[in-house]
Amino acid sequence: MQFNSFEFLWLFPFIFAIYYLILYRDSWMTKIPRLGNYVLIAISYGLYTKYNPACALVLLGVTVITFLAALKIEKDQAFGCKKYLIWTGIILALIPLILFKYYNFISSQLSAGLALCGVSVGLPGLNWVMPLGISFYTLQAVGYLADVYLQRIKAERNWWDYMLFVCFFPQIASGPISKAKDLLPQIKSRRSFNYAQAVQGLRWLLWGMFIKVVVADTLGMRIHVVLDNYQNNPGIMCMACAFFYSFQIYCDFAGYSFMAVGVGELLGFELINNFRRPYFSQTVTEFWHRWHISLSTWLKDYIYIPLGGNRCSKLRNYFNIFVTFFVSGVWHGANWTFIVWGILHGLFQIIEKFLGINKVQSTGGIKWLRVISTFLLVTFAWIFFRMPTLADACAVIMKIFTDHTGQFVGVVGPLLLIGIVLFKDFMDEYDIKPLRLLHNRFVIVRWATYLLLITAIATVGIYGGQFIYSGF
Repeated sequence: MQFNSFEFLWLFPFIFAIYYLILYRDSWMTKIPRLGNYVLIAISYGLYTKYNPACALVLLGVTVITFLAALKIEKDQAFGCKKYLIWTGIILALIPLILFKYYNFISSQLSAGLALCGVSVGLPGLNWVMPLGISFYTLQAVGYLADVYLQRIKAERNWWDYMLFVCFFPQIASGPISKAKDLLPQIKSRRSFNYAQAVQGLRWLLWGMFIKVVVADTLGMRIHVVLDNYQNNPGIMCMACAFFYSFQIYCDFAGYSFMAVGVGELLGFELINNFRRPYFSQTVTEFWHRWHISLSTWLKDYIYIPLGGNRCSKLRNYFNIFVTFFVSGVWHGANWTFIVWGILHGLFQIIEKFLGINKVQSTGGIKWLRVISTFLLVTFAWIFFRMPTLADACAVIMKIFTDHTGQFVGVVGPLLLIGIVLFKDFMDEYDIKPLRLLHNRFVIVRWATYLLLITAIATVGIYGGQFIYSGF
């Protein structure tokens, strides 16, 4: 179930009502304290099975593997747990992800490589549907295994609690990627309706819905017309749509994340906020402290630090950064475009560290010059992320820099939508309370904002559009 669908709009109120009005009455909680978790598991698997029953088996398989592997790792830890246990668990958990997401890419590259050597081998391809959110729940489960191995947490012994940890429906499709130490205690705790938390959840849900169905999907329609037919469009429009894509992917992914956080809040859970106004970053390094925070944290904890982090020589540290963002690129998709995108972000950060500007914060005009420069670097990299092939990405870049004919057409509407997003982010970034519309202390201002957003969603929103990150 997608949060931007009519199905969600009518179904979730029923889920919410059942969850609180029936399951969390005191009399029920006394008799069956874990009943709410069982219901959430049933809902999560029901929604996932509706997407594809076979994919639900993959989800269950990853859950079983990591649950049992963690128990085995902890049991043998007292006898000096060998590394092969953790690696066996990780590899088994990753097999479905590798098969569904990377097999066709790997086989095509092998065939191409062998063809260059004069060997013609036609490796069979797989036409299976990639399970929804497999990259997200697999990383979450693997992170749990690593934490047990590193003795950061105890292995979970309650199967149902762990099952909910992996399959919790608000976050399964596109994250955020939760850590066991953060989410499992909430799963185990008794939850009750909290009015303030519910209000905050509705705010997250409303803003996330607006920037997804109104901003991101409207921008996407314009971008599709230009970049999918860039050969017949002037460079100036390609440049405009590269700029628009930076905000489309931000509003698309942040919109989903905000809605996931909002749904979690309504159900009594606090999920990590994945985005903290990333386009106000002064460096690419800072950008990754604000963009997809749960993924960047995962990469730091389970790739960067195990490689040695920054507690090593400079050259080794640069290598660690490069590998980390190479992995980030690979994780995002089985295509050379994603790999190049990840490499670019790694190189940007290595250069920043070499120049010593990664930890320097400027003020005034210099600050905004750095913010704009960082945004331009990120936008440049997004071109590789957006286009289907490296050749297409390079062609668009060449067109932007060499084709100065034509004029801007149809950009007023997209710029207005982007302006609304930037205005809100600016108010939140600098905590300008009189203009923080969703959290304004005046009731009339807050409700006027709510009604305007609801009206925009109802009248110009585009429903049912695929979340970009749902395919990762």
